[in-house]
Amino acid sequence: MTKTPPNDTMSAATDEGPEPEGHARNDQPSDGHATAQPAGTQRAVTRDRVESSVREALLTGRFIPGNPVTLRGLAAELGVSPMPVREAVRALAAAHALDMQPNGRIRVPRMTAQRFDELLHARILLEPHVAALALDALDKAAAADLTQIDDAIDESLRTGDVESYMRLNHAFHFRIYRAAGSEVVLPLVETVWLQFAPFMRTVYGRVGTFVVQDMHKEAIAAIRRNDREGLRHAIECDIRDGMGIIGHSVLGKPDDAA
Repeated sequence: MTKTPPNDTMSAATDEGPEPEGHARNDQPSDGHATAQPAGTQRAVTRDRVESSVREALLTGRFIPGNPVTLRGLAAELGVSPMPVREAVRALAAAHALDMQPNGRIRVPRMTAQRFDELLHARILLEPHVAALALDALDKAAAADLTQIDDAIDESLRTGDVESYMRLNHAFHFRIYRAAGSEVVLPLVETVWLQFAPFMRTVYGRVGTFVVQDMHKEAIAAIRRNDREGLRHAIECDIRDGMGIIGHSVLGKPDDAA
Protein backbone atom coordinates (compact mmCIF):
# COMPACT_ATOMS: atom_id res chain seq x y z
CA MET A 1 0.00 0.00 0.00
CA THR A 2 1.55 3.26 -1.05
CA LYS A 3 1.38 6.45 0.92
CA THR A 4 -0.80 9.36 -0.10
CA PRO A 5 1.29 12.32 -1.32
CA PRO A 6 1.23 15.56 0.65
CA ASN A 7 -1.09 18.34 -0.44
CA ASP A 8 1.42 20.34 -2.45
CA THR A 9 -0.93 21.69 -5.10
CA MET A 10 -0.81 25.27 -6.25
CA SER A 11 -2.56 27.36 -3.60
CA ALA A 12 -6.12 28.51 -4.31
CA ALA A 13 -6.88 32.05 -3.15
CA THR A 14 -10.44 32.61 -2.00
CA ASP A 15 -10.86 36.17 -3.24
CA GLU A 16 -13.46 36.60 -5.97
CA GLY A 17 -13.79 39.04 -8.84
CA PRO A 18 -11.55 40.10 -11.70
CA GLU A 19 -7.87 40.53 -11.05
CA PRO A 20 -6.47 44.06 -11.37
CA GLU A 21 -4.18 44.74 -14.33
CA GLY A 22 -1.82 46.80 -12.19
CA HIS A 23 -0.26 45.87 -8.89
CA ALA A 24 2.12 47.52 -6.49
CA ARG A 25 4.36 44.47 -6.09
CA ASN A 26 7.91 44.97 -7.31
CA ASP A 27 9.30 42.06 -9.31
CA GLN A 28 12.88 42.89 -8.29
CA PRO A 29 15.13 40.29 -6.67
CA SER A 30 14.69 40.16 -2.90
CA ASP A 31 18.39 40.57 -2.02
CA GLY A 32 18.14 44.36 -1.89
CA HIS A 33 20.32 44.91 -4.97
CA ALA A 34 18.91 46.67 -8.00
CA THR A 35 19.52 45.11 -11.38
CA ALA A 36 21.07 46.90 -14.32
CA GLN A 37 18.67 45.30 -16.79
CA PRO A 38 16.29 47.51 -18.80
CA ALA A 39 12.70 47.34 -17.56
CA GLY A 40 11.49 45.55 -20.71
CA THR A 41 14.20 42.90 -20.44
CA GLN A 42 13.46 42.35 -16.77
CA ARG A 43 9.74 41.94 -17.46
CA ALA A 44 10.52 39.36 -20.13
CA VAL A 45 12.81 37.46 -17.75
CA THR A 46 10.15 37.49 -15.04
CA ARG A 47 7.46 36.35 -17.45
CA ASP A 48 9.65 33.48 -18.73
CA ARG A 49 10.45 32.44 -15.15
CA VAL A 50 6.76 32.46 -14.24
CA GLU A 51 5.78 30.44 -17.31
CA SER A 52 8.52 27.92 -16.56
CA SER A 53 7.26 27.57 -12.98
CA VAL A 54 3.66 27.09 -14.08
CA ARG A 55 4.71 24.54 -16.72
CA GLU A 56 6.63 22.62 -14.06
CA ALA A 57 3.58 22.71 -11.81
CA LEU A 58 1.43 21.26 -14.60
CA LEU A 59 3.93 18.53 -15.45
CA THR A 60 4.31 17.42 -11.83
CA GLY A 61 0.57 17.53 -11.16
CA ARG A 62 0.46 20.47 -8.78
CA PHE A 63 -2.55 21.80 -10.65
CA ILE A 64 -5.34 19.44 -9.66
CA PRO A 65 -8.23 19.10 -12.16
CA GLY A 66 -11.38 20.58 -10.64
CA ASN A 67 -9.50 22.78 -8.14
CA PRO A 68 -9.27 26.34 -9.49
CA VAL A 69 -6.61 28.82 -8.40
CA THR A 70 -6.63 32.59 -8.82
CA LEU A 71 -4.21 34.84 -10.63
CA ARG A 72 -3.69 36.78 -7.42
CA GLY A 73 -3.07 33.65 -5.36
CA LEU A 74 -0.68 32.22 -7.94
CA ALA A 75 1.17 35.53 -8.17
CA ALA A 76 1.55 35.63 -4.39
CA GLU A 77 2.92 32.09 -4.34
CA LEU A 78 5.46 32.92 -7.04
CA GLY A 79 6.37 36.26 -5.46
CA VAL A 80 5.51 38.38 -8.49
CA SER A 81 2.78 40.78 -9.58
CA PRO A 82 -0.30 39.41 -11.37
CA MET A 83 0.79 40.79 -14.76
CA PRO A 84 3.48 38.17 -15.67
CA VAL A 85 1.22 35.44 -14.30
CA ARG A 86 -1.61 36.61 -16.54
CA GLU A 87 0.72 36.61 -19.56
CA ALA A 88 2.08 33.15 -18.76
CA VAL A 89 -1.40 31.71 -18.21
CA ARG A 90 -2.62 33.21 -21.48
CA ALA A 91 0.24 31.47 -23.31
CA LEU A 92 -0.63 28.15 -21.66
CA ALA A 93 -4.33 28.68 -22.33
CA ALA A 94 -3.46 29.09 -26.02
CA ALA A 95 -1.79 25.67 -25.77
CA HIS A 96 -5.00 24.26 -24.17
CA ALA A 97 -3.14 23.42 -20.97
CA LEU A 98 -5.12 25.86 -18.79
CA ASP A 99 -8.42 27.75 -18.86
CA MET A 100 -8.54 31.33 -17.58
CA GLN A 101 -11.98 32.61 -16.63
CA PRO A 102 -13.08 36.28 -16.68
CA ASN A 103 -13.01 36.48 -12.86
CA GLY A 104 -9.31 35.55 -12.84
CA ARG A 105 -9.71 31.93 -11.82
CA ILE A 106 -7.48 29.38 -13.51
CA ARG A 107 -8.28 25.71 -13.94
CA VAL A 108 -7.16 22.63 -15.84
CA PRO A 109 -9.51 22.05 -18.81
CA ARG A 110 -12.03 19.28 -18.22
CA MET A 111 -11.14 15.89 -19.64
CA THR A 112 -13.70 14.45 -22.03
CA ALA A 113 -13.70 11.14 -23.89
CA GLN A 114 -13.01 12.94 -27.18
CA ARG A 115 -10.15 14.97 -25.71
CA PHE A 116 -8.64 11.88 -24.10
CA ASP A 117 -8.76 9.94 -27.37
CA GLU A 118 -7.14 12.83 -29.25
CA LEU A 119 -4.36 13.14 -26.66
CA LEU A 120 -3.75 9.40 -26.75
CA HIS A 121 -3.56 9.31 -30.54
CA ALA A 122 -1.33 12.38 -30.61
CA ARG A 123 1.08 10.73 -28.19
CA ILE A 124 1.17 7.48 -30.17
CA LEU A 125 1.79 9.37 -33.41
CA LEU A 126 4.42 11.77 -32.10
CA GLU A 127 6.42 10.16 -29.30
CA PRO A 128 7.52 6.84 -30.85
CA HIS A 129 8.42 8.84 -33.97
CA VAL A 130 10.59 11.39 -32.16
CA ALA A 131 12.19 8.60 -30.08
CA ALA A 132 13.14 6.77 -33.28
CA LEU A 133 14.58 10.01 -34.68
CA ALA A 134 16.65 10.40 -31.51
CA LEU A 135 18.24 6.95 -31.60
CA ASP A 136 21.31 7.95 -33.62
CA ALA A 137 22.17 10.53 -30.93
CA LEU A 138 21.62 8.14 -28.00
CA ASP A 139 24.93 6.52 -27.08
CA LYS A 140 26.13 4.46 -24.12
CA ALA A 141 26.35 7.59 -21.96
CA ALA A 142 22.71 8.37 -22.73
CA ALA A 143 21.72 4.80 -21.82
CA ALA A 144 23.60 5.20 -18.53
CA ASP A 145 21.78 8.49 -17.85
CA LEU A 146 18.44 6.84 -18.56
CA THR A 147 19.29 3.89 -16.31
CA GLN A 148 20.08 6.27 -13.47
CA ILE A 149 16.78 8.11 -13.97
CA ASP A 150 14.89 4.82 -14.15
CA ASP A 151 16.47 3.60 -10.92
CA ALA A 152 15.25 6.79 -9.23
CA ILE A 153 11.80 6.17 -10.74
CA ASP A 154 11.76 2.68 -9.24
CA GLU A 155 12.55 4.20 -5.84
CA SER A 156 9.74 6.74 -6.18
CA LEU A 157 7.35 3.90 -7.06
CA ARG A 158 8.53 1.92 -4.05
CA THR A 159 7.93 4.82 -1.66
CA GLY A 160 4.78 6.14 -3.34
CA ASP A 161 6.34 9.56 -3.99
CA VAL A 162 3.97 10.70 -6.73
CA GLU A 163 5.51 14.09 -7.44
CA SER A 164 9.00 12.62 -7.76
CA TYR A 165 7.63 9.95 -10.08
CA MET A 166 5.97 12.60 -12.27
CA ARG A 167 9.13 14.69 -12.45
CA LEU A 168 11.41 11.72 -13.14
CA ASN A 169 9.08 10.12 -15.68
CA HIS A 170 9.07 13.39 -17.62
CA ALA A 171 12.87 13.57 -17.35
CA PHE A 172 13.20 10.01 -18.70
CA HIS A 173 11.05 10.56 -21.76
CA PHE A 174 12.47 13.95 -22.63
CA ARG A 175 16.07 12.75 -22.19
CA ILE A 176 15.23 10.59 -25.20
CA TYR A 177 13.07 13.02 -27.15
CA ARG A 178 15.37 16.05 -26.89
CA ALA A 179 18.20 14.05 -28.42
CA ALA A 180 16.28 14.15 -31.71
CA GLY A 181 16.93 17.89 -31.98
CA SER A 182 13.49 18.39 -33.53
CA GLU A 183 12.27 21.97 -33.76
CA VAL A 184 8.81 20.87 -34.95
CA VAL A 185 7.80 17.63 -33.26
CA LEU A 186 9.30 18.24 -29.79
CA PRO A 187 7.23 21.40 -29.06
CA LEU A 188 4.10 19.45 -30.04
CA VAL A 189 5.01 16.64 -27.65
CA GLU A 190 5.62 19.16 -24.85
CA THR A 191 2.19 20.72 -25.43
CA VAL A 192 0.49 17.31 -25.26
CA TRP A 193 2.27 16.47 -22.00
CA LEU A 194 1.03 19.69 -20.40
CA GLN A 195 -2.54 18.60 -21.16
CA PHE A 196 -2.54 15.09 -19.73
CA ALA A 197 -0.03 15.31 -16.86
CA PRO A 198 -2.43 16.84 -14.26
CA PHE A 199 -4.78 13.89 -14.75
CA MET A 200 -1.94 11.40 -14.35
CA ARG A 201 -1.09 12.94 -10.99
CA THR A 202 -4.75 12.82 -9.90
CA VAL A 203 -4.98 9.13 -10.76
CA TYR A 204 -1.73 8.16 -9.04
CA GLY A 205 -2.65 10.24 -6.00
CA ARG A 206 -5.93 8.34 -5.81
CA VAL A 207 -4.89 4.75 -6.51
CA GLY A 208 -1.16 4.87 -5.73
CA THR A 209 1.89 4.31 -7.88
CA PHE A 210 1.87 0.53 -7.47
CA VAL A 211 -0.34 0.36 -10.59
CA VAL A 212 2.48 1.67 -12.79
CA GLN A 213 4.16 -0.85 -15.08
CA ASP A 214 6.36 1.12 -17.44
CA MET A 215 8.45 -0.01 -20.40
CA HIS A 216 11.51 2.04 -19.52
CA LYS A 217 13.90 -0.87 -19.18
CA GLU A 218 12.78 -2.20 -22.57
CA ALA A 219 13.42 1.25 -24.08
CA ILE A 220 16.93 1.37 -22.57
CA ALA A 221 17.68 -2.13 -23.85
CA ALA A 222 16.57 -1.08 -27.34
CA ILE A 223 18.88 1.94 -27.19
CA ARG A 224 21.81 -0.27 -26.20
CA ARG A 225 21.03 -2.59 -29.15
CA ASN A 226 20.58 0.39 -31.49
CA ASP A 227 17.16 -1.11 -32.22
CA ARG A 228 14.97 1.63 -33.71
CA GLU A 229 11.81 -0.45 -34.00
CA GLY A 230 12.33 -1.88 -30.52
CA LEU A 231 12.58 1.63 -29.08
CA ARG A 232 9.51 2.75 -31.00
CA HIS A 233 7.57 -0.26 -29.71
CA ALA A 234 8.68 0.25 -26.08
CA ILE A 235 7.62 3.91 -26.11
CA GLU A 236 4.24 3.12 -27.68
CA CYS A 237 3.54 0.38 -25.13
CA ASP A 238 4.56 2.70 -22.31
CA ILE A 239 2.15 5.35 -23.57
CA ARG A 240 -0.73 2.89 -23.92
CA ASP A 241 -0.19 1.52 -20.41
CA GLY A 242 -0.02 4.94 -18.76
CA MET A 243 -2.91 6.46 -20.69
CA GLY A 244 -4.96 3.32 -20.10
CA ILE A 245 -4.75 3.96 -16.35
CA ILE A 246 -5.91 7.56 -16.86
CA GLY A 247 -8.74 6.54 -19.17
CA HIS A 248 -9.99 3.87 -16.75
CA SER A 249 -9.79 6.07 -13.65
CA VAL A 250 -10.99 9.40 -15.07
CA LEU A 251 -13.43 8.32 -17.79
CA GLY A 252 -14.31 4.77 -16.81
CA LYS A 253 -12.82 3.31 -19.99
CA PRO A 254 -11.81 -0.38 -19.93
CA ASP A 255 -8.08 -0.83 -19.29
CA ASP A 256 -7.52 -2.09 -22.84
CA ALA A 257 -9.54 0.70 -24.48
CA ALA A 258 -6.46 2.89 -24.83
